[in-house]
Amino acid sequence: MRHAIYVPLFGALADPHAITDIAQAAENSGWDGLFVWDHVLSPISGEWAIADPWVVLAAAATVTSRIKLGPMVTPLPRRRVIKLARETVTLDHLSRGRLIVGLGTGSDAGREYSAFGDVADPRQRGRALDEGAEVLAALWAGETVTHRGLLVAENVQIRPRPVQQPRIPLWFGTERTSGRPIERAARYDGVFPLETDAAGVARIVERIETVRGSSGAFDIAVVARPGVDLEALSRAGATWAMHAFWPGHTPEQVLRVIDRGAPG
Repeated sequence: MRHAIYVPLFGALADPHAITDIAQAAENSGWDGLFVWDHVLSPISGEWAIADPWVVLAAAATVTSRIKLGPMVTPLPRRRVIKLARETVTLDHLSRGRLIVGLGTGSDAGREYSAFGDVADPRQRGRALDEGAEVLAALWAGETVTHRGLLVAENVQIRPRPVQQPRIPLWFGTERTSGRPIERAARYDGVFPLETDAAGVARIVERIETVRGSSGAFDIAVVARPGVDLEALSRAGATWAMHAFWPGHTPEQVLRVIDRGAPG
């Protein structure tokens, strides 16, 4: 199992200088990754400073050389897919192939859809995620893309391609351990169940093996909080532990955990 630091870019952790310090410390202390929330408004009550994940991840990429980096997760239905394609390819080149992209439908809990007139219906968001992931992967592959649905792309091709081939790894965040979200993730590279136990991970592995033929070369990332049995989750098939922090945590608190070193 690999171990990553997972932080919200809220409050004191919205300071990009603090995140670069955290990224350097994580790399020096043997951690495997740094992942960040992607929000434009807060789903958490209170008034919060919020940082842009792409600017912060670019800064983190310039002060590290080994750890994986990425958003967990980017709500693709509220993004323009061409903008996301450019951002991700550029960041993959900047990090020399260390980017992992987490995608999801997001929610409207913080009015991140409705405040801007975007479609907040969950089924529509699910369709938009399916279409957007397909278009994003095709653009990364250098294909000339024409797609007409909820998302429209007319005769579009981008250069350069990502460093990572056949594509930048795509993981999908979900609150479920079965059904369509897992089947969607199985077509790509990983899944991030936001709340689960060992039995839930086992259900995911079973479904992934059914869809893909095996669970090899597929990542299952789980949230690690105090009291979570990571050994049981690893035995069930989890490959990454995301050591999670919450809005209100300080950079000093994150650094204290990092300095203790990654488990195992």
